[in-house]
Order: sequence, then C-alpha cells, then structure tokens
Amino acid sequence: MLEEFMPFMGLIIFGNIENLILSSQGVVNGVDPKVLGGLSVLVVIVWLILGTVLTDMAMQYANVINFIGGLAIFILGIQAVYGAVKNIRSKGGN
Repeated sequence: MLEEFMPFMGLIIFGNIENLILSSQGVVNGVDPKVLGGLSVLVVIVWLILGTVLTDMAMQYANVINFIGGLAIFILGIQAVYGAVKNIRSKGGN
C-alpha cells in the first residue's frame, strides 16, 4: 500500500513543512492559534481523503503533480521568508 504513495513522498514531506511555515506566519500575524490549528487539521484531513481516494487516478500525472506542487511549495517558502524578513526589519531587527 505504501508503494502507491512513493511518487508523491516529496510532496507529502515538504507539504507538511510548508503547512508548519504557513501556520507560524498566521500566529505571527495575530490569528487565533485555536482557529488556525483547527483549520489546519481540517485541511490536512481533506487532503488525506482526496489523496487516498484519487491516488490511482493521479498516478499517470505524478510528474506533473510533483512539479506543480514543488513549485507551489517553493514559491510559498520564498513568500514566507520574505514576509518574515520584512517583519523583522520593520520591528528594528538586523
């Protein structure tokens, strides 16, 4: 069963890291951590269900999905770092 998900392992790992980065951004910007945590868990559950149900159909598009997902994770990571640096500089940090 795990073999089915191997083509998507990079997205699973880095997507979870990106989820943590986006959640920390929300906390830094003053979002209620309970609401943010609840929404984060809800989105993860939805993606788990979609991934489990649609894996067979998505296998033929694994390379495209990995590219688009990796690009999205990369862009969101750059956005997170840019926002963090901008926030640090606005508060008088180095």
